[in-house]
Amino acid sequence: MENRRLAAKAQKPQSHPAPNQAVVVGGGISGLVAALDLQAAGFQVSIYEAGSAWGGCVGVHELAGVKLDSGAESFATRNTAVADLAAELGLGSKIVTPDPAGAWVWLPDGPVPLPRTGILGIPSDLTAPEVKAALGASGVLRAALDAKMPVNIGTTESVSSVADLVRSRMGKRVLDRLVAPVVAGVHSADPELLDVDMVAPGLRAGIREHGSLAAAVAAQRAGGSKPGSAVGGLEGGMHTLISALVTALQKAGIAMHSGHRIRAIYRGDTEEPQKTGTAYDGDEPLRWIVDWEHGTERGFEAANLLVVATDGPTAVKLLGQEVPNLSAFAPAPGPDIRLVTLVVDVPELDSAPRGTGILVAPGVDGVRAKALTHATAKWEWLADATGPGTHILRLSYGRAGTKPADAVRLTARTPSDEDLVTTALRDATTLLGIPVTESDLLGSDIVRWQGALPFTAVGHQSKIAKVHALANEVPGLVLTGAWMSGNGLAAVVSGTRRQVRAVVDAAGRV
Repeated sequence: MENRRLAAKAQKPQSHPAPNQAVVVGGGISGLVAALDLQAAGFQVSIYEAGSAWGGCVGVHELAGVKLDSGAESFATRNTAVADLAAELGLGSKIVTPDPAGAWVWLPDGPVPLPRTGILGIPSDLTAPEVKAALGASGVLRAALDAKMPVNIGTTESVSSVADLVRSRMGKRVLDRLVAPVVAGVHSADPELLDVDMVAPGLRAGIREHGSLAAAVAAQRAGGSKPGSAVGGLEGGMHTLISALVTALQKAGIAMHSGHRIRAIYRGDTEEPQKTGTAYDGDEPLRWIVDWEHGTERGFEAANLLVVATDGPTAVKLLGQEVPNLSAFAPAPGPDIRLVTLVVDVPELDSAPRGTGILVAPGVDGVRAKALTHATAKWEWLADATGPGTHILRLSYGRAGTKPADAVRLTARTPSDEDLVTTALRDATTLLGIPVTESDLLGSDIVRWQGALPFTAVGHQSKIAKVHALANEVPGLVLTGAWMSGNGLAAVVSGTRRQVRAVVDAAGRV
């Protein structure tokens, strides 16, 4: 690595940075949003992406003649960040809510409807029929103690896992039968490991304000959402947001470089790169210099502002020479997830037997998927596009263990890629209660998201606060992305815009 860095420094960057030149490394939604906001603030922006496509986890693929989301297909509505971005890009009228029928959960003793007014599976209304069906009388009675507990239970610890909070306030049955399957489906993790303040920000503060966990959930849900619509989507798919972003960036004249792998990042004087390094003490301020390669081509770009919007392990590796203290905070890669999409001709599924989909509780025998989304039942626009009888099913595989060391590994329950479509057909048949066979298949695809979801373990929030502090000590450096902001488009978009606004405001005060 050191030899590569020295070799890079022996080369002269292609251009001198303008006083407001910015380089963004990473072309996922965080990098694209950062580029958009920096350009609007008057920066000259270049963005580099190692892959051939923009958008990261918000991808697209085409099956049976229909363009579909290959990654994220919805966004949380706990804040307006994604909706605001969509409106800025002219997509405000395309925002849609899912079918209010809601989803189901498959428990060891069979399927029941999932409570539709919850967060992470935590119910806000213990009198709802679906809550009673999932918990039973004893489970509801235990959960009801939440309203009688002092507000300090579960809220005074400096950090808390999702499991610790739910277990202390509502009991083990709520945790096992409602929260665990939702957390596994959304975060591909065990609630024993997840930092509740990262995956459900404000929830513990809400207990102190409203008097109970159920009331805190209800208050968060009351922010304009109706049952079944804690998430939103876009007509045409979430990938249309990426298309609109890319179009806006191109129209703005932002230099976009896909297929460009970043070899090294360092700081130096662009006039005499051989004198570069943090020890350089020249009259001119140090610039960020990005060393890239594209096939057999290699080049450099210098900038006053550097935004690193990659995953956490990549960011730490790229900045290892210039911010060596960052290595102590290197996060583990996220879980290894496989998403199987099936397009099938099964008219019997027009009845949507499991609503918008079904989550699978840990420990259920005979099913290897952790979740199934019945996309054509969830989104009206998609059902209209495919027509009656044709259905799109998305099944996800790869469940994390209950120890941090297991969080990035596929378990023995996860089938091999060669068996995934066959396994998905079998799981869909079991979960939906209607035969879905190979003869019904119109198209299929397997997408592997390896380490794409950051692992927000207990203590992650305080760890990230220290990372922010380290980054703030380095002039012209911004770290952003899901590993810094948390999982989900709402967290990533709001976190990225907040970070960019802070650096723009700081530059304006200089």
